[in-house]
Amino acid sequence: MPRNDDVRFTSSSLKIPLNPPKPSPFNFPFGSHIAKTRNSVAQLVDSVKTRPEFKQFNFSRFWNRLAESTHFAFPSRDRRTASSIGRSSLLCSASLSLTRSAESAQSEDKKNERLLFIPKSALLCSASLALTRAADESSSSSQKGLNPSRGDEERVLISEVLVRNKDGEELERKDLEMEALQALKASRDNSALTVREVQEDVHRIIYSGYFQSCIPVAMDTRDGIRLVFQVEPNQEFQGLVCDGANVLPAKFLEDAFRDGYGKVINLRRLDEAITSINNWYSERGFFALVSDVEIFSGGILRLQVSEAEVNNISIRFLDRKTGEPTTGKTKPETILRQLTTKKGQVYSILQAKRDVDTVLTMGIMEDVSIIPQPAGVTLENKIASKESHMVAAAFGQTLQEYHYEMGCAWYDTGKVDMVMNVVERPNGGFSAGGGISSGITSGPLSGLIGSFAYSHRNVFGRSQKLNISLERGQIDSIFRINYTDPWIEGDDKRTSRTIMVQNSRTPGTLVHGDQPAGRSLTIGRVTAGIEFSQPIRPKWSGTSGLFFQHAGVYDENGFPVIKDHLSSPLTASGKIHDDMLLAKFESVYTGSGDHGSSMFAVSMEQGLPVLSEWLSFNRVNARARKGVEIGPARLLLSLSGGHVVGNFPPHEAFAIGGTNSVRGYEEGDVGSGRSYAVGSGEMSFPMLGPVEGVFFADYGTDLGSGPTVPGDPAGARLKPGSGYGYGFGIRVDSPLGPLRLEYAFNDKHAKRFHFGVGHRN
Repeated sequence: MPRNDDVRFTSSSLKIPLNPPKPSPFNFPFGSHIAKTRNSVAQLVDSVKTRPEFKQFNFSRFWNRLAESTHFAFPSRDRRTASSIGRSSLLCSASLSLTRSAESAQSEDKKNERLLFIPKSALLCSASLALTRAADESSSSSQKGLNPSRGDEERVLISEVLVRNKDGEELERKDLEMEALQALKASRDNSALTVREVQEDVHRIIYSGYFQSCIPVAMDTRDGIRLVFQVEPNQEFQGLVCDGANVLPAKFLEDAFRDGYGKVINLRRLDEAITSINNWYSERGFFALVSDVEIFSGGILRLQVSEAEVNNISIRFLDRKTGEPTTGKTKPETILRQLTTKKGQVYSILQAKRDVDTVLTMGIMEDVSIIPQPAGVTLENKIASKESHMVAAAFGQTLQEYHYEMGCAWYDTGKVDMVMNVVERPNGGFSAGGGISSGITSGPLSGLIGSFAYSHRNVFGRSQKLNISLERGQIDSIFRINYTDPWIEGDDKRTSRTIMVQNSRTPGTLVHGDQPAGRSLTIGRVTAGIEFSQPIRPKWSGTSGLFFQHAGVYDENGFPVIKDHLSSPLTASGKIHDDMLLAKFESVYTGSGDHGSSMFAVSMEQGLPVLSEWLSFNRVNARARKGVEIGPARLLLSLSGGHVVGNFPPHEAFAIGGTNSVRGYEEGDVGSGRSYAVGSGEMSFPMLGPVEGVFFADYGTDLGSGPTVPGDPAGARLKPGSGYGYGFGIRVDSPLGPLRLEYAFNDKHAKRFHFGVGHRN
């Protein structure tokens, strides 16, 4: 078939489309703003850009037939373009662009041209074809009074539509031929087509994802014009190489490409696989993405993954009032050792958030935030304030915009610097308060306790805490000194250490009841010891300690006594005081930490008879709690129990009954024994604002162990040993903590109000 030498290209251009991935839940949209990181995908379609067939794009017969029946007139700029290239009866301008849909739309609107947009592909091209003609031809057409606006709408009859390879021969794989034919919409045998419709079908074939290139060629046959789409299929996928993926699981990568092995590479499926990898990173908060894609001969696919490595971590102290950088009192290493993010790791915003929470739980910081920035970039003139949303304002932009820029900037260096902004709390001071003692149930001030304390949260700038407190009530008094190092220096297990000295006096009514003639007994204890605590695994912690205790019973005048008015012994040794050295072990599961969440704790105390007069006994105690949401209501189930073996003071027996045990009874009135078990169920429901209602039922028993306590104080006071209570109440969330007001009935048909501050033990 003779060529039409009047057909030429005025332009041939390629760009790669980079649709943004789905927005990250952490506001790091890596897609549109960092399009350059995926431009290397152009290698997948480089053959389209360089193929000689494009320079031989032959639409000659099609254009000639179209020219014979149509005259064209174009705006002056088109005529100038045509005339500047040369005299031609018909000049074809073809351009291929790989820009995103929205960008292309805006550009084409400016040019008053129509363009078909194929969305949701980052690896596919779209083609636009336009016809121009030389100035003399345009002028001639204008003299004939033809309407220029109808040029692109003229149709040419196509007798046959075929799909062939780049050499014009049948495709070896018929399934690929069918894919191309099924992609066609307008181009059918015995159809009348416009240039635009042919162009759109070229787009559809390319958008199928199976082909590197598609060239429409029109040729004359004796049956009419035959339209041939010459395509070049992609290679078959035979292997995968992935570089730079340090945290991406190999199995996830294999699963993403498993279905493609041995099949022709589909660029759409490849784009979906790349998107799934990028989504895996963004869902886990990692600064990472697929930055480069190549296909080597033999169908080997190479992915280059860029993961932002933590380059440096620094602490910056901000003033509480102005937000300006200042000098902190906390040593930076005290904060840095709390962070799980380390230099050389892949930066994760989720891990950074956990680090922020960890630093806040130290109790010495008022506010903590982490600002990631590309390695080597300083923030000297960019003030990060106390609140995270104000961090963005300090940069003169929204937080999302800042994260957006971060997504682009870290890729230039491949590394991220972490700047942790911290605002310190006041180190400490004096405080006063009050509370309720559960040991006193009668009297004009019924258990009211006043307290006075001094605390320092950050001794020596190492987050070490000193607390000195005094609590004084009608009978109760507790003087306590605690010194806590939350992380022993040089220890890699996050072990804390607490040194404690305490002198307390508590009512003896829990076990021994009220004394006659207005007399009362108090239990005096002097305790000193050291305790170590360490996280065992997530949500589990372990504690061990060694304490010395000197305890005795005193009358209302402060004189020591060894027997009550029933001649029951008050000490285990028969002396004025009992001395004991206690080794303590405890393990606690805390769930989410909320009161309604699951909790389990088990503890053991062992008396060590280092001296013959020191007591030897073993005490085990366990508590469990489980919360269940039932619509707007919440069911809270709790169970506790314990047992003591050996020689122990009677006042150390397990007391049952009262506000934190079996409601409906006074404190300790159910029983006191070597063993005990108490179960409770509460159904709470919201009422109004901070107020919620509650129904409850409790049951407690000493498991028949009351008579085994030295002197049998429960039996001497006719305590039943077991009992239950039930009732209703309200909870009020207050600045002092939850306030509990409850009205309870017991199995003895008695009624009683209970008032408490804080959650039940």
